Amino acid sequence: MEKNDLLRKNAAGQAFLSTILLIGGVMIVIAATVAVLAATFVDSGYGLQASEKAEAVATAGVNDAFLRLVRNTSFTSAGYSVTVPNGTATVSVTQGSGSAAGLDTVFSAATVSGRTRKINAVFGISSSTGQVVSISWQDVQ
Repeated sequence: MEKNDLLRKNAAGQAFLSTILLIGGVMIVIAATVAVLAATFVDSGYGLQASEKAEAVATAGVNDAFLRLVRNTSFTSAGYSVTVPNGTATVSVTQGSGSAAGLDTVFSAATVSGRTRKINAVFGISSSTGQVVSISWQDVQ
């Protein structure tokens, strides 16, 4: 009888150990999954902030070009930089010709923390009054 009792105790101990190991393994997998998800959410949050900052910097570049066009309606540039506290935008201004005369195109691109945003804007310039108005404004992919 003593041998049977010992075998039962060993079998119960083995079952308990297997259950504990299984539960521990499941807990480790759950913890690792939560850690990966948390890191992904944090990264996407920072990515969104960087993307929004890049858009603000690119917008500052377009606004700078607009002011330059208001001051000088014949302003053109193959590329210049506009520096603001969050970064630097690279801006180009081209004047339309032919049927697009009086339409100036402004392209502004900015990168913040690896996130790049680009804006393409078209401004109309009145030949008689020199007034500059926004015709279109598009985020470029």
